[in-house]
Amino acid sequence: MQIHVVQPNQSLFGIAQAYGSTVNDIVDANQLPNPNNLVIGQSLVIPIIGSFYFVQPGDSLWGISQKTGVPYQELARVNGISPNQPLQVGTRLYIPQKPKVKAEFNGYVEPYGKEVAPNLEQSAKEAAPYLTYLAPFSFQAKRDGTLKEPPLGNLIQTGKDNNNVMMMAITNQEEGTFSDELGRILLTDQNIQNKFLDNVVQTAKKYGFRDIHFDFEYLRPQDKEAYNQFLRKAKARFNQEGWLLSTALAPKTSADQKGKWYEAHDYKAHGEIVDFVVIMTYEWGYSGGPAMAVSPIGPVRDVLEYAVSEMPPSKILMGQNLYGYDWTLPFVQGSTAKAISPQQAIQIAADNNVKIEYDQKAQAPFFKYRDAGTGKDHEVWFEDARSIQAKFDLMKELKLRGMSYWKLGLSFPQNWLLISDNFNVVKR
Repeated sequence: MQIHVVQPNQSLFGIAQAYGSTVNDIVDANQLPNPNNLVIGQSLVIPIIGSFYFVQPGDSLWGISQKTGVPYQELARVNGISPNQPLQVGTRLYIPQKPKVKAEFNGYVEPYGKEVAPNLEQSAKEAAPYLTYLAPFSFQAKRDGTLKEPPLGNLIQTGKDNNNVMMMAITNQEEGTFSDELGRILLTDQNIQNKFLDNVVQTAKKYGFRDIHFDFEYLRPQDKEAYNQFLRKAKARFNQEGWLLSTALAPKTSADQKGKWYEAHDYKAHGEIVDFVVIMTYEWGYSGGPAMAVSPIGPVRDVLEYAVSEMPPSKILMGQNLYGYDWTLPFVQGSTAKAISPQQAIQIAADNNVKIEYDQKAQAPFFKYRDAGTGKDHEVWFEDARSIQAKFDLMKELKLRGMSYWKLGLSFPQNWLLISDNFNVVKR
């Protein structure tokens, strides 16, 4: 698979010619919203086996080998050249596809209201072949130990059709907000807790969930050990059913990190107790804050490097956003950025005839534009093939279990193409 960044005056026809592909294949693979109006800086995934590299000034076969991870002798062999001959600038070299590794992928899907919207149903169907787990979000625990169920629509059947493990995501949310008091009751009142676990088991059996996933957030710091003990108890209970147990964790960089989001999440204990964790490595750039990358690679790496110091990497799913944000400038505290898909971001850039930039430090694309209707300036950060490939490379470097997406429903076709190119998706 080739990632190509559109340059000035390039057309789809010329790009297809350069890589031995076709215009239709490129349009279909990327579900291009702007096939006749490409944006400078826009990334395209070219659906070919392997990739091509065009020799740059100062390149050597050994240097290209270091960049691509393919031995220079193999590069020479597949391209029919001598390992020692100088390379001519502009020469096209074929880079063979590297072996795929196994990985697991989860997709949360969050219905609103009383039913699953058709676009969410369709998004789940399109993503499910690339997923190990499918997670309707969420079953809300109640103070009496019962559960408030989300609408499920056809999600259970979609999971069955695609051999997904259905993940029962359970939260301590009340009225759309995580509640430390609800958490306290569930973790410290043994009678309520026992009733709660009984209801979880009953509900999981009813729908066929095979992973029970606790996303308990903003717990009181003093409830950290109570949470650990609860997970031990739940693990013993779910083992009797042959189910997995997983948790969602705030993105920490140290064991003693302060703040209500972090203190009750004990990485070391979760790593010992549960089968795997989802670490929420996104929302540095968020709807209520100033414009920046949603999941910049540096902070993501910092969190994951800490995580692998506390638990086996084979238990870690890296959290990844499937969306970006469009901020109105200047940023005003209390304002809210609009969540957009990568496809919408590209269309906005095309409509406003602005170039897409790429921040090498954050490993994320962005652009600025002025809304002709309001006269206001905007800044957009989103995901593209380059940014997601950077995360896949980090996954492989750290030997993580896989990746978990928040959340299905916003179109990002390049992501699923690149999963197929990099990984063999585990089905359980």
